[in-house]
Amino acid sequence: MTATPDADAESLPKSWDPGAVEADIYQGWVDAGYFTADPASDKPAYSIVLPPPNVTGSLHMGHALDHTLMDALTRRKRMQGFEVLWLPGMDHAGIATQTLVEKQLTAGGTTKEELGRERFIDKVWEWKQESGGTIGAQMRRLGDGVDWSRDRFTMDDGLSRAVRTIFKKLYDAGLIYQAERLVNWSPVLETAISDLEVKYEDVEGELVSFRYGSLSDDEPHIIVATTRVETMLGDTAIAVHPDDERYRHLVGASLPHPFLDTEIVIVADTHVDPEFGTGAVKVTPAHDPNDFEIGLRHSLPMPTIMDTKGRIAATGTQFDGMDRFEARVKVREALAEQGRIVAEKRPYLHSVGHSERSGEPIEPRLSLQWWVKVEALAKAAGDAVRNGHTVIHPPSLEPRWFAWVDNMHDWCISRQLWWGHRIPIWHGPNGETVCVGPDETPPEGWEQDSDVLDTWFSSALWPFSTMGWPDRTPELDKFYPTTVLVTGYDILFFWVARMMMFGTFVADDPAITGDGQRSAPVPFENVFLHGLIRDEHGRKMSKSRGNGIDPLDWVEAFGADALRFTLARGASPGGDLAIGEDHARASRNFATKLFNATRFALMNGASPAPLPEAAALTDADRWILGRLEEVRAEVDTALDAYEFSRACESLYHFAWDEFCDWYVELAKVQLGEGVSHTTAVLAAVLDTLLKLLHPVMPFVTEVLWKTLTGGESLVVADWPQASGIALDTAAAQRIADTQKLITEVRRFRSDQGLADRQRVPARLSGISPAGLDDHVPAVRALAWLTDADEGFSPSASVEVRLSGGTVVVEVDTSGTVDVAAERRRLEKDLAAAQKELAGTTAKLGNDAFLAKAPAEVVDKIRARQQVAREEVDRINARLAGLPSPR
Repeated sequence: MTATPDADAESLPKSWDPGAVEADIYQGWVDAGYFTADPASDKPAYSIVLPPPNVTGSLHMGHALDHTLMDALTRRKRMQGFEVLWLPGMDHAGIATQTLVEKQLTAGGTTKEELGRERFIDKVWEWKQESGGTIGAQMRRLGDGVDWSRDRFTMDDGLSRAVRTIFKKLYDAGLIYQAERLVNWSPVLETAISDLEVKYEDVEGELVSFRYGSLSDDEPHIIVATTRVETMLGDTAIAVHPDDERYRHLVGASLPHPFLDTEIVIVADTHVDPEFGTGAVKVTPAHDPNDFEIGLRHSLPMPTIMDTKGRIAATGTQFDGMDRFEARVKVREALAEQGRIVAEKRPYLHSVGHSERSGEPIEPRLSLQWWVKVEALAKAAGDAVRNGHTVIHPPSLEPRWFAWVDNMHDWCISRQLWWGHRIPIWHGPNGETVCVGPDETPPEGWEQDSDVLDTWFSSALWPFSTMGWPDRTPELDKFYPTTVLVTGYDILFFWVARMMMFGTFVADDPAITGDGQRSAPVPFENVFLHGLIRDEHGRKMSKSRGNGIDPLDWVEAFGADALRFTLARGASPGGDLAIGEDHARASRNFATKLFNATRFALMNGASPAPLPEAAALTDADRWILGRLEEVRAEVDTALDAYEFSRACESLYHFAWDEFCDWYVELAKVQLGEGVSHTTAVLAAVLDTLLKLLHPVMPFVTEVLWKTLTGGESLVVADWPQASGIALDTAAAQRIADTQKLITEVRRFRSDQGLADRQRVPARLSGISPAGLDDHVPAVRALAWLTDADEGFSPSASVEVRLSGGTVVVEVDTSGTVDVAAERRRLEKDLAAAQKELAGTTAKLGNDAFLAKAPAEVVDKIRARQQVAREEVDRINARLAGLPSPR
């Protein structure tokens, strides 16, 4: 008998429609203050700072993965009784933001130069106030449980003060200096850019081989090749390998430059590969990283031959004023006129670095910039991992970490922009310089340095500047160092290493050490590195391929829970994940499956209630409760190790394959038999299951759990603890046998061509020896069988071998059985049995095998032979009993 529908069940809609409820659910969480951290709490602290997305952008699928994993971690810890701070914020994105606002000004008929620096900065702030909220709105759509009261921006006053403070500390320690070095230069943006802002692409160019020196082969000359022939205007040397016999006699000699009144010296350097090309390379120290190093080793002149816009300048040749690409053609033509071109190869495919923001090929360029001396800082960052202060997950990425920090070059921190943290260096009228701290006044009449700091400089302070450093604050006392940093392995060097360097540098600061009772030598105790998102074909997502996915499109189509579960289910430490729309659709179906199962339970009166003693439970009850406890433990172990994929797979298969597909169906039988405690078991399993799924699927679980339990919110519910219910292995085996029996009968019915749910009379033999007496009602109900009457005359049968014996199911399919189909099925089974019999017989007839094989192996093969022989006899008898074909 089915219970009267519970009133709470009526509050659920008939189907799950995430778009209708998610926004209101999220706002309810925020209004309730669930995500606001209390530094005065006596709960243990758990903290994460959000890797700040660029204020100009919108969330892409990589962000969605980051946010899903961080939200899952913080939601679980909050349920486990921790005081959780997940601190949000955005990066001012110097280059991207300035470029965007400049384009808007150009469209309006003006430029930043016409406005002047101060008015331009005001315009950027205006843009930020009007358009900078896009990402925040998207985060709400995803369900991010961040503490909005502590939202930060890298240009906020407090963070600006932190930037000026650490700059002065580094400067006074001799770790910041100004020098002329080679940088990645963007001629469009007219600034140095970081390595992270350079994207390499294969392009079709040309490889030009030309000769320095005499045009006669009998006189001193050397042939060199280049893809950037215009840079020969800045050549100051030709390098050959010191062991190269072809050029040893020329080392130390000089050859005239074809267009300049200078000499090109020939130097010996081990950097040169004598097997590549002619074994001689042109050296342009001011426009190539490798050439710059050669220039340093040999004290070569380093003339810069291009201005900030990439135009040839200051060479005194006819090429001055030309764009670098125009000069490339004209220099080649001029060399050809002199008869110096030896060979031209085009198209020549080679890799060229491009500015990520402006798209043009970058120009390596010698430039006066500000630098951080990283040797000591990088060593401290490396030692923090070696000493176990920070743990990298997975450990397999540790070697990559050490490879980077142990071989780091000094960091160029200056940018030739207006938007950003202006370098706090002031220049006097006679060339003096002074670094001015945040609480100091610059000398009257001095001018501030015009450059701003690399965006990564302020981002490197993020874990502690966002909590109020350089002041001592309750947030620093409670939540620093942060517990874990979640990010992709692709920015391990660019961002993580910089945070580690600055975090270890200020480790002894009083604001960090607090009352001296604790030491925080690192900005985070754990670094969890996940992989990159790829499409369903394993290709990296990118705009150029057209395979990028807007995560909000999936939220619209499938719901936030489906997006989140898809991402978390594919996330493992260090591993890439390939996803497509089919994965999101499957996750939506999973949410619907949960919804329908819970609605069924509610409609049948399920609500939290004490469970009876184990002896009063059915096999199905003991099995599902024992499996639930195993899954709970598996999920805890996996999440503690950041193995989201393993946790989600365990929950998915338990929820769908075991609970929904089997227990709910068995529960229907129990309810029909009046087993009253079935609703309590349904409620107990759903209570725990919804809690375990909540960190990854917060919306659907919130709706279902509150309706089921009447509780306040899953956000503040207790995380499931060990139930003490061990899996009853005997009951589990009987359930497994029951499942196998039902499955095989269903397969048999399908082979017979019986329609789904078409009930047929049947007789079950061997049930008692198999130990399944209590499960006959379930078998009959779920295999759509009815009791055989006195005149029962079976027309077909199937034998199912179970752990406790063989059950024979005979059915009367008179008028419904397809004799031809049954014959085909039996003949297929006979062929398989005969193959097994032949294989085992052959092995047992092989004396060499019998002499070498262990006795237990031989016994197993003999047992398989006997089973196969019996199967052959059984099938042959069944075939003989079938009606003759007409």
